[in-house]
Amino acid sequence: MANEDRCTTSTVSSEEIHVSIEKVREAVARGQLSVQASQNILRWLTEPEYQSAWDDLVRHIREQQWQLLEDLFFTTLAFGTGGRRGRMYPIGTNAINERTIGESAQGLADYVRRVISKTELTCAIAYDTRHRSREFAELCAEVMVASGFRVFFLDGHRSTPELSFAIRHFGCDCGIMVTASHNPPADNAVKVYWSDGGQLVPPHDTGVQQAVEQVQKINRFPFAEALAQGWVRYVQQEADSAFVEAVLRQSRGGPRDLRIVYSPLHGVGATAVVPVLQAAGFSDIHLFPPHAEPNGDFPNVPNHIANPELPEVFTDLIRYARGLGADIVLATDPDCDRIGCAVRESLDQKSQWRLLTGNQLGTLLADEIIRRAQAEGSDLGEHYLVKTMVTTEMISEIAGAFGVRVVGDLPVGFRWIAHEIERRGPAGFLLGAEESYGFLIGTHARDKDAAVASLVLCELTARLKAEGKTLYEQLVALYRRYGWFRERTISLGLPGAKGMALLERLMASFRQDPPRKLGELRVTWVRDYGRGMQFPVGGPQEPLVGPGTNTLFFDTDRPNNRAAVRPSGTEPKVKFYFFAFEPPQAFSDPREAEAALEARLTTFEATIREEVRRRTT
Repeated sequence: MANEDRCTTSTVSSEEIHVSIEKVREAVARGQLSVQASQNILRWLTEPEYQSAWDDLVRHIREQQWQLLEDLFFTTLAFGTGGRRGRMYPIGTNAINERTIGESAQGLADYVRRVISKTELTCAIAYDTRHRSREFAELCAEVMVASGFRVFFLDGHRSTPELSFAIRHFGCDCGIMVTASHNPPADNAVKVYWSDGGQLVPPHDTGVQQAVEQVQKINRFPFAEALAQGWVRYVQQEADSAFVEAVLRQSRGGPRDLRIVYSPLHGVGATAVVPVLQAAGFSDIHLFPPHAEPNGDFPNVPNHIANPELPEVFTDLIRYARGLGADIVLATDPDCDRIGCAVRESLDQKSQWRLLTGNQLGTLLADEIIRRAQAEGSDLGEHYLVKTMVTTEMISEIAGAFGVRVVGDLPVGFRWIAHEIERRGPAGFLLGAEESYGFLIGTHARDKDAAVASLVLCELTARLKAEGKTLYEQLVALYRRYGWFRERTISLGLPGAKGMALLERLMASFRQDPPRKLGELRVTWVRDYGRGMQFPVGGPQEPLVGPGTNTLFFDTDRPNNRAAVRPSGTEPKVKFYFFAFEPPQAFSDPREAEAALEARLTTFEATIREEVRRRTT
């Protein structure tokens, strides 16, 4: 089919372009613009494929908005392993706009055409409730159609896991999800998926990244014409029905006496979680009114950050649930792939509410899913669970007690869990879990899915309620059996133009000179997955089997008490993970255990913060 280059003609004259070029060079000479930013700006001013941006760009230069232009052009927004994410702005190489979104879709199309030998290629596309998400989704469709793809388009905001499911359901060669997940309202992004429904892994991640970097011209075919000619097909009704049916395969019979408060945090969750719970027989569902409206500004969420990991997100939700006499509170992030949960400590309506961490939710789900398989007569030795290396080891303890295999050394990112399912085969898969509140049960998708996690959590909570217990009491029972585990994660930003260089220096410092203590505990062993080496502190190195990810672990002289550090691949930010543990007999009172382990984690954190300060100043 014919391609159409939809480059908007600029109203800027050649004289204005010339003047703008001179002003940019003068700004560099005065130190108001970096050389790198100026090179990107000059490329946008002089190459015809950027003509649609000339009006905005020339205006910014005329108004001498040098600091803003520096921020927008000092680098190119990285197309990472999952896609491209950042602040939206009409112009700039370091922003989400028509150009950077178009490059992402074009690069994906070019790569898929190069590596997949098929006469007709297909792509599934979905989008969330953020500003411009629908617009960017249509743009991606136009690019894919212009490259000869038929597009299966979910017309109406839908969840990321439904997009992953749709790729598999319709047999697509790739997929695009327009979402920035739990980022601030000013951000947007594209997540890119392969034919298995999972985000990209080697070699496709680097292949698509390189293809995106090589894009010069972005071809587009008008969306309305593509729809009329059948190149774009609306599939949301079929996808919705099939997705709910697939999730319901994880449903089990049992009590349904459960009062549920649910918040989609102004995102897409009401299109996934609510239909699934209703179809499973839960009727006492209360959608939290202030968060029910799909709204990319996330107006009623504290600080407008719709992240179910944040305790403040649940403050109003718990107050509402207490007034209703609810049993459980659920909240999902804007694209409904991650879930947060709060429950009462006991069935007493006056009891305290508890927020459960991602690690605690993973622990509860692991125990429940294994017990289900056992009750159904499955050979547990043929089953496996998958988790990332920074997710609680309590999951491994539980699985080991049942004889279930655990793949527990995967890098951070659910794409690796999805890849492991593909590698090992879906037949024995039970659960994928990561500490950042992402879970997959079943094989209908290859990404984390808050809808199926909600279903299993509600069924478990309803059964426990019928037995006179709560989800929190079940967690305490697991602690008393397997040991008292507690975890904490912190992120430290290294801002400024030198942030990434400082980050590299910090990681090198930790490798060359590991900390000797974590709080009062002595660091005895270092595992360096980036170099594939491990060694006792001060001792000789030996090979380390595991993924080649830039992550360091510092193990102490007490089992399961450790810290890990890994850098962000795209931002000047470093993440630290702290793990504390005591055996079951160490405590009888869960509050005492929690206080002791939290105090230990605080000493771990204080140690690391001081190490970072010393190594970066």
